[in-house]
Amino acid sequence: MRLAVITGGARRIGAVIASKLLDDGWAVIIHCNRSLTQARQVVSRGEGAIVSGDLTNDEDLFRIIEEIHDHKLVEASGGIDLLIHNASIFDEEDFSKVTPQELRRYSAVHLDAPFFITQGLVPKLKSKKGSVIGIVDTSWNHAWTNLSHYTSTKGALRQLIVNLAGELAPEIRVNGIAPGAIIAAPWEQEKFDSVIAKVPLGRSGKPEDIAMAVQFLFEAEYITGHILPVDGGWSLS
Repeated sequence: MRLAVITGGARRIGAVIASKLLDDGWAVIIHCNRSLTQARQVVSRGEGAIVSGDLTNDEDLFRIIEEIHDHKLVEASGGIDLLIHNASIFDEEDFSKVTPQELRRYSAVHLDAPFFITQGLVPKLKSKKGSVIGIVDTSWNHAWTNLSHYTSTKGALRQLIVNLAGELAPEIRVNGIAPGAIIAAPWEQEKFDSVIAKVPLGRSGKPEDIAMAVQFLFEAEYITGHILPVDGGWSLS
């Protein structure tokens, strides 16, 4: 049995990734915070389980790690084949108004949680020569207005991916996916449309494109430390 663990797997891109894995016969442990109804809908597709909690809360975070580490699906599978760091938060805020609390919240989700979840699950990943995939974005080396708190913490996740690829080799491969314009947040439709106008392929992507990239990186046994853009060529501009 192949087993995947995905954070933020109840909604949007995470739900599509989890659904594809379940449809392909994987067992999947989905982490969510408050989206329990959506998580139950996803895991109903196959052999799945849910762990819930707030990744910005240390007590919740380390309980989640322990629950996954000791989960009956992990035991039955003999370890973890694939760990996907997908959980993310995304809101605009003027740089001058970002508070320490808000920056710490973004860092907790985008850096601290992937760091400590990977750290805690390394033995279970090693037992199956597993793979880790982090979902970053295409902001690298670009200035996105009113998103410095977001892009800087996603940049930290990107560097963590690269560093862990070196540290955890050869037993564990670590890669990243950088989605482009896939799903617009409710507040960014105008900005989203302006991005699409610059995308060489002339359209937005689909969550299924990210799910297919996950499948590719899992199966590509000679790739580690790579960030794969899935952006219709937007990163060319």
